[in-house]
Amino acid sequence: MIKVLFVCHGNICRSPMAEFVFKDMVGKEGLSHKFEIASAATSREEIGNPVHHGTRNKLAPLGISVAGKTAVQITKKDYDHYDYILVMDENNRRNLNRLLGRPSLSKVHGLLDFSRNPRSIADPWYTGNFDVTYDDIVEGCRSFLAWLKEQGEV
Repeated sequence: MIKVLFVCHGNICRSPMAEFVFKDMVGKEGLSHKFEIASAATSREEIGNPVHHGTRNKLAPLGISVAGKTAVQITKKDYDHYDYILVMDENNRRNLNRLLGRPSLSKVHGLLDFSRNPRSIADPWYTGNFDVTYDDIVEGCRSFLAWLKEQGEV
């Protein structure tokens, strides 16, 4: 089983969007049984809050539900448990390093690091543009899944 944790600052916009897009993607390929997929925050600011309405509104027309998801913060146990920790931007990576106190975060990758155009995923909390965030997340999830297939993991 491949264990994947998507991480952003608050776990209400980008990382839950990535979590549920990736779950949908692997489900449509009949691969759900090969994955454990979740998301978490680096901060405590939104702990317990539901997914942002912008993310819900973007995913609902696509038939992707985020029902029941509330923000949680990543823990050291999560670092040990998950095989891949996929961050949305470099701030998330730096915050993980401070939070977990790990000298090497070899499990940590940017979601778009697997794409042909590595970059950060803009936070729609600030930009208000959930469409661009969604497009970037789909690109990242597709690229990550393709990379896993190339590595023979799936």
